[in-house]
Amino acid sequence: MATAQNPAAPKVRSGVQPIRAAKGTSFLWRKLHSLLGIIPIGAFFIEHLLSNFEALKGPTAYAAQVKFLNALPLVRVLEWTFIFIPIAYHALYGLYIWFRGKSNVVYYPWAGNWMYVAQRWTGLIATAYILQHVLRQRFMGVSLPENPGAAFHKVQMELANPIMLAVYIIAMIAICWHFAYGIWLFAAKWGITPGDIARKRFGYICAAFGVILLFMGLASIWAFVSPKYQNAPEIAPVAMLHTNGAGGSMGL
Repeated sequence: MATAQNPAAPKVRSGVQPIRAAKGTSFLWRKLHSLLGIIPIGAFFIEHLLSNFEALKGPTAYAAQVKFLNALPLVRVLEWTFIFIPIAYHALYGLYIWFRGKSNVVYYPWAGNWMYVAQRWTGLIATAYILQHVLRQRFMGVSLPENPGAAFHKVQMELANPIMLAVYIIAMIAICWHFAYGIWLFAAKWGITPGDIARKRFGYICAAFGVILLFMGLASIWAFVSPKYQNAPEIAPVAMLHTNGAGGSMGL
């Protein structure tokens, strides 16, 4: 009688194993990456857009917003704890995920694959933009925390350069897309929208929300380049204002 032969063991290939959602500590790191994209980064992004929307009211109103935030208690601790460090982790781990993953839109041109590619590229654009934006608006030139009245003029001078204006517009589109689709991914990954129907409906909500954010962002950019405030003073009289709104510390 013939004896049963054990199948040959699968050949193990060398190299780095792919990340699995529930394998090792990668599950926790990915959950943290997803959560930080909503809180606090997403919350700060919305606040930042609302703050910059004040630019439509003119240099004085915009300066008041900058002054308010920089007058908050422990503002530098809050800035590093809830803005800079979370953004740095989200960006660096996002790049790590991208380099570990594969794009196969050539062989499988499905909508999900295109969304994956778009999310990675918009994240890269957002990272590059935020890095230069923080350096130029927060740490270079006139210091806005000490001179909030100069905030409008500083951004206005930067956007007077057509290249920088194009950079801001492209970055605003990329960030709004990245955030809106990130909300959809967050809801799917955290079990908030179980099922295809719920995810499809929530996708429409996220798309509409992204369009609203984009409108606010582009409107804020327009405030700095429109003829209405082209003769804005270098220093707005912010000291005469009552700061009673939400603020922004870095300009646009």
